[in-house]
Amino acid sequence: MLNNLDDYPIHQTAEPLAHPVSGDRNVYDRTWFNGYAEDGSWYFGIGMAIYPLRGVLDCAFSVVRADGLQHCFYGSRRAPDERTDMSCGPFRIEIIEPMRKVRVVLDDNESGLSCDIVFSSRTAPIEEAHQTLWRGPRRVMDATRFDQFGYWDGTVGTPEGVIEVNGRDCRGTKDRSWGVRGVGEPESGGAPVAPGSFFFLWAPLFWDDHVSHAIFFDGQKGEPLVREGIEAPLFAGPDDIPTAVEAEDERMATARHRVSYEPGTRLASGAEIDLERVDGTNRTITLTPILKFQMKGLGYMHPDWRQGAWQGELAIGHESFDPRQLDALAPENLHVQQVVRASDGEREGIGVLEQVCIGPYVPGGFKEFLDGASN
Repeated sequence: MLNNLDDYPIHQTAEPLAHPVSGDRNVYDRTWFNGYAEDGSWYFGIGMAIYPLRGVLDCAFSVVRADGLQHCFYGSRRAPDERTDMSCGPFRIEIIEPMRKVRVVLDDNESGLSCDIVFSSRTAPIEEAHQTLWRGPRRVMDATRFDQFGYWDGTVGTPEGVIEVNGRDCRGTKDRSWGVRGVGEPESGGAPVAPGSFFFLWAPLFWDDHVSHAIFFDGQKGEPLVREGIEAPLFAGPDDIPTAVEAEDERMATARHRVSYEPGTRLASGAEIDLERVDGTNRTITLTPILKFQMKGLGYMHPDWRQGAWQGELAIGHESFDPRQLDALAPENLHVQQVVRASDGEREGIGVLEQVCIGPYVPGGFKEFLDGASN
């Protein structure tokens, strides 16, 4: 099975690109973005992924305003054989210049959401550490991810009106990942397996002349499964950034985190992140949330629009909800991103803190699968 990309000298196996090297049905290839106002007045998230062995391509676009509703658009279709086809109904992604500029379009539809926005990079691509997680003898996550920091220009339509987006006051993160991770309908058959714990923290932050990033996967006792801290230069725009090969980011010796929680929930009320350099010097960053976005608006753990699930040849859906009125301990509501103010005592920054914590987790004081923080 061939597609247009097979005409480029980019093959990693002896098979055409349409044939994944892994036979795991949870193989995926995902593009994800966020964008948010510097004053925390609004946030939007974007996602699109193909699951070639599930035969599914899906996408989502979701917007929340401060003190308002979160509106969500969902789309799903049979996965196209042509990998350069990044469209689903009224939604499409256009790569204007790889690693530099990407256009996202959502045409008018019954959700009341629409957009025509362009993401422009301000950093070189930043490759995260390879992420491998196990559950017993099975590798349940085996993924590569890279990030870019930048800004958005264009317009976003919502049921409450149009948001004019411009690079002067809009920040954003691009996240590309691929490999294997749990998606779609649960697998059946075999011996029963107890649900496992999962802790993830992800914090891309903008500062005046650079960015910082921290990634954490923890085990139940808080033991590090993945720990990474990064700092990288921030450039004026896409024409100024170096290539991925020329990029100069600084990898920390290690990173640590401390999270406080809203009583009765698993939602972060604040956090501290330590970035420890190879020379032993330490930078402590304090994060203060100012706006919450529910990741189920992009399909994460969604009971109906779960990523990778078969919805039909072409399916479109939408919903709206008040993030402040949700059951914070319902499984589909545990995964969130919050726009945060950042400070290291000398400088001020802005970014997001993404978190999900399921099951017992000693550092948070969580003993059950879905208990909340004590007062």
